[in-house]
Amino acid sequence: MSKNFVKIDEERCKGCGLCINFCPKKVLSFSDKFNSKGYRPAQLHDLENCIGCGFCYMMCPDAAITVFKETAEV
Repeated sequence: MSKNFVKIDEERCKGCGLCINFCPKKVLSFSDKFNSKGYRPAQLHDLENCIGCGFCYMMCPDAAITVFKETAEV
């Protein structure tokens, strides 16, 4: 069983929405908060359904997203 983690650097994110648009599971959305530059960064709102595909990472023009996959040893 694996667990996926998406880390978004809120200060680097300019809120372009590419990660949100290309997420096949629609687990990303815009935050209600603003970062110090006045942008609403992306956020992971549904960790349970994230498949760790990395599309968000690949689409981010600002390198603000990191995707981790943790595999549990059985």
